[in-house]
Amino acid sequence: MHSLAFAAALVGAAPALAQEPGAAAVPAEVKALTGCWRGEGQVMGKTVAITLTAGLAAEDALFIVDSASQATADPADRYAAHLIFGGKTATPAGGTIFGFWSDSFGGDYTATGSGATTPGGFEVSYAYPDARFINRWSVAGDRLSWRIVAADAAGVEADFADYALTRANCPAH
Repeated sequence: MHSLAFAAALVGAAPALAQEPGAAAVPAEVKALTGCWRGEGQVMGKTVAITLTAGLAAEDALFIVDSASQATADPADRYAAHLIFGGKTATPAGGTIFGFWSDSFGGDYTATGSGATTPGGFEVSYAYPDARFINRWSVAGDRLSWRIVAADAAGVEADFADYALTRANCPAH
């Protein structure tokens, strides 16, 4: 009887998630974002409250970050972004991280990017017609810093957004 129950458990057990053989792994510096985060920041001079939910997806081959923010002075001023990161095999052009940016501005404002790990975090740059937006992420314990700068054609950087978040409990589903 015990053998039958064990066999039934094996048949019904879900297989372990695993990326396809040969797929570049999501870097540990990206996976450090796993979980839920809450904080505040500045976006183009506006103070915002922000939440992030982040974790592995697609058989652990990709990493998803969902963010939602709201201007503290105007609750109707809301924004959301859905980011995808993946590991890349290093190329002569550099970069070991792939990025995809999509947000509440819709399909006309999506962008692909690339970047690399940095001490304590990672950086991904997305090219838009008017500027290159460089996202710098770093995690130290239960603190997350996410800074976005806009770089013009000459490489001159200007602050765009800067967030300070703390690890939070994830909502129950």
